[in-house]
Amino acid sequence: MSTQNLPQSPERTAEEPQRKPRVAVVFGGRSSEHGISVVTAGAVLRAIDRTKYDVLPIGITREGRWALTADEPDRMAIAERALPGVDDLAESTEGGVVLPVDPSSREVVYSEPGSVSKTLGEVDVVFPVLHGPYGEDGTLQGLLELSGIPYVGAGVLASAVGQDKEYMKRVFTSFGLKVGPYVVIRPREWEQDRAAARRKIVDLAGDHGWPLFVKPARAGSSIGITKVDDPSGLDEAIAEAQFHDPKIIVEAAVVGREIECGVLEFEDGPRASVPAEIPPAQSHSFYDFEAKYIDSAAGIVPAPLTPEETAEIQRLAIEAFDAASCEGLVRADFFLTREGEFVINEINTMPGFTPISMYPRMWQETGVSYPELVDRLIQAALRRRTGLR
Repeated sequence: MSTQNLPQSPERTAEEPQRKPRVAVVFGGRSSEHGISVVTAGAVLRAIDRTKYDVLPIGITREGRWALTADEPDRMAIAERALPGVDDLAESTEGGVVLPVDPSSREVVYSEPGSVSKTLGEVDVVFPVLHGPYGEDGTLQGLLELSGIPYVGAGVLASAVGQDKEYMKRVFTSFGLKVGPYVVIRPREWEQDRAAARRKIVDLAGDHGWPLFVKPARAGSSIGITKVDDPSGLDEAIAEAQFHDPKIIVEAAVVGREIECGVLEFEDGPRASVPAEIPPAQSHSFYDFEAKYIDSAAGIVPAPLTPEETAEIQRLAIEAFDAASCEGLVRADFFLTREGEFVINEINTMPGFTPISMYPRMWQETGVSYPELVDRLIQAALRRRTGLR
């Protein structure tokens, strides 16, 4: 790639002393949710107001290389049931983008082997739309804190808590939020005494019944999750979960309706959207990856709840947002049991922004359009300083 074609940060002139804020949209990444992150980035890039912001798309390959990518949202969509990847969008197979580690500078640099590094100019805010480990889990947020660059969404602690289902549940219970029954199997347990680990899981089923859901403890988008109806399916389900994360969590089924609620940070604090309901997918045993992203199982927005139920889930969603010290946005997922009690399943600190994703749909129904939602998130990040806060 010729450095002559690299995007440049707009120069300030005497006639135009105030340049537009520059937004780096960072996407892709090393997790199993790489493709969904690219789809999300396409939707965000399409929605950003180019008269208000300059945009720099940066993709992270599955191997971890930071690549300068084409600003072509139409190439970032699911096509023929296949997910896009950063390698298909990268301007070069070797060049890399480097963020500053000096908080006194926000200059982003592009370099290729055998070539002189070239500055891409300053970045004012990063919009990270990575999902899963190595992006949504506090690692990227830590890098941006070191760089002194403001960013959209949760900070280091909240991102880490939101990614790890075990510690997320521990935080919630410490704040009085009700969670469903579960057990955690750590890598050492499985390696040293598999029989004891299996007994722990079977005991969970003995107390709460089958089926159980075997999940990677630190993954999302329903990737690696298996619904297990009896002990014979455990080993295969554990192997599938451990392919994505050596630590797994096994959850008992909570009988009830699946209800979601979005939280968005406004100038005066977090507010909750109208909730949505995820009805049982007709062709799927549960709301898995295929149902979410490939077969487009549609949620019901707003959820058919009583005014009292709506107010309660909105209150609990904000409570979960505050419990985990979140910032910017959260999608909180609950079960509404037959007894009329809300049980929190998880939060997502960077929920999907695909065209069919529930978070933007809930806010659209609440009165915040997709472009306005993206703009509010960028503005909130620009107001927030990095560092302890």
